[in-house]
Amino acid sequence: MLTIGVDIGGTKVAAGVVDDNGEIVEHTRRPTAADRPDLVAETVADVVRELSAGRDIEAVGVGAAGFVDETRSMVRFAPNLAWREEPLQKKISGLVGLPVVIENDANAMAWGETRFGAGRGQSHVICLTLGTGIGGGLVFDGALYRGRWGMGAELGHMQVLPGGRPCGCGNVGCWEQYASGQALVKEAREIAAADPGRARTLLGLAGGKIEGEEVTEAAQRGDEASLAAFDVFADWLGQGMADLAAILDPGCFIIGGGVSRAADLFLDRARRAFAERLTGRGHRPLADIRLAELGASAGMVGAADLARRR
Repeated sequence: MLTIGVDIGGTKVAAGVVDDNGEIVEHTRRPTAADRPDLVAETVADVVRELSAGRDIEAVGVGAAGFVDETRSMVRFAPNLAWREEPLQKKISGLVGLPVVIENDANAMAWGETRFGAGRGQSHVICLTLGTGIGGGLVFDGALYRGRWGMGAELGHMQVLPGGRPCGCGNVGCWEQYASGQALVKEAREIAAADPGRARTLLGLAGGKIEGEEVTEAAQRGDEASLAAFDVFADWLGQGMADLAAILDPGCFIIGGGVSRAADLFLDRARRAFAERLTGRGHRPLADIRLAELGASAGMVGAADLARRR
């Protein structure tokens, strides 16, 4: 049984034909017209038509970076795309003539990792995508948790520091302002500005502007400021996971997203911070903290499987 999974981001649409075992049979991608929601639907339809040629496709699953309603048909709001109350399911289904399921992209990634990746065999999973912000997905008792209105698991927007850094969501002190790729860069810039002597390697690599790749490379070369930024990042990551465990008691955390590629610089410290800050520590099992396995294809695979289970 074949379905198509589509992952819509701020800059690209990636899609693939996925079989029952979560294997991608064929895939393709297109740039995203972020300011034209009508063109995004057309782009998705184009890739579905391309991948459907000569195949019996049962349904299409779409992972969208935004707030998806409880019926999994409408994107209420998307921070990086011009979607406001966008009836995406109806538009795409009308264009391709197939059943379509819309899901939040982090939820789709969490489902893909739980079914076919690092979460195989786990029934209670929290999946975190560490990129520009923090995306989240929850799988409990083997089912994807969406919340009453379909907008649950916006984990990056837990407010962890009252009066803290402003966030793009309109609040201040959100977790993603301290434990995301954006937060890591901000921390490194602040340390380098306050004490350039600690950031000689970083400043040499960055030239005029410090970005994530330079922070990671400088840290791997032993740059003191970059390593300190990763330490702050790891402490906040562990703290947030401990807070989530106090409420949700997962068996497993899965860490994915672009920042996870630098896991050797932060994961051990994040695990220690988690263990040190967990409520009831010493009297409860520790959740396993694992790296995601499916990489950039997790959302595509998860969306395709959710369409199969519609």
